[in-house]
Amino acid sequence: MINKCKIGAIGEEYALKFLKQNNFKILDKNFRYKRLGEIDIISWESDIICFQEVKTRSSIEYGYPRESVNFKKQETIRKLAQIYINRHGLQDENIRFDVIEVYIEKKESHIFLKSINLIKNAF
Repeated sequence: MINKCKIGAIGEEYALKFLKQNNFKILDKNFRYKRLGEIDIISWESDIICFQEVKTRSSIEYGYPRESVNFKKQETIRKLAQIYINRHGLQDENIRFDVIEVYIEKKESHIFLKSINLIKNAF
């Protein structure tokens, strides 16, 4: 049986591979600050720092992955992004917030990538 945490980690790996193939430079992954929360991926695209939330699903039975990035989650990501920016002296850089939807198929004990959807400026 594959649990939710493992599926999330696999989705993040697929997202990282996708970003690298599309010329993003990965700055950080799973950035955490105290008990505030986590940003899944932080990357550069051209001259923009991208703070990216990865959501992995095997179906849309309970809604699209992007719909789970609610206002509370967005606020947490914004706060964490500000901490990251301050820590790394990036105040003068352009930023954006993306959601990466990873669609997978589960067969027995294996997970296969179906598709990835990068939603730029998601919030």
